[in-house]
Amino acid sequence: MKNPIKFCAVALSSFLLACLHSNAQTTTTKTETYGSGIRLSIGAEAGIPVSSLKDAYDWNLGGSVQADFPIVKDQFFATINSGYNNFFAKNNSASKDLHLIPLKAGLKYFPVKCFYVQGEAGASFLTNKNSISADKSAVFVYAPQVGVLLNIGGNNYIDAGFRFEGNTKFYDGGKTNNFLGLRIAYAFNL
Repeated sequence: MKNPIKFCAVALSSFLLACLHSNAQTTTTKTETYGSGIRLSIGAEAGIPVSSLKDAYDWNLGGSVQADFPIVKDQFFATINSGYNNFFAKNNSASKDLHLIPLKAGLKYFPVKCFYVQGEAGASFLTNKNSISADKSAVFVYAPQVGVLLNIGGNNYIDAGFRFEGNTKFYDGGKTNNFLGLRIAYAFNL
């Protein structure tokens, strides 16, 4: 488990260093802005379960769509995010794969040009409640995240974020379901 965490930390650090050391061309008109207008992103997600979730599941894979709505131009945004995550059961486990559809809303803040901190909360819906004999089909979810938004030309970006995502209990008397995730997305302004 330590190797994926180290890999994620190194990848995020590399993106952050690239962001902080990049220089845009100097022109008399502003042709490049970070965060102006509504931004839509579509991305792939992967993660590793932590805490009690790691006992039955090895990793997760999924995708998501996110919209960022500007509150303060280039700096502060409201977000909505939805997607799908599949948690793959361990081979030696009697558990079946876990299928989640999270629906979250939150805030994203850019303290510097392309580095952001983000916090989201909402509900996570369990699509295979009956096959895993869960007591609940929807639980509370929260996800603090840090990331970078790298301009790749015009109104196109790569949005890379690292987050902790926590889901409350699917079983009465059970434990929380948490994971560390990495999201790499293509983003564009509308």
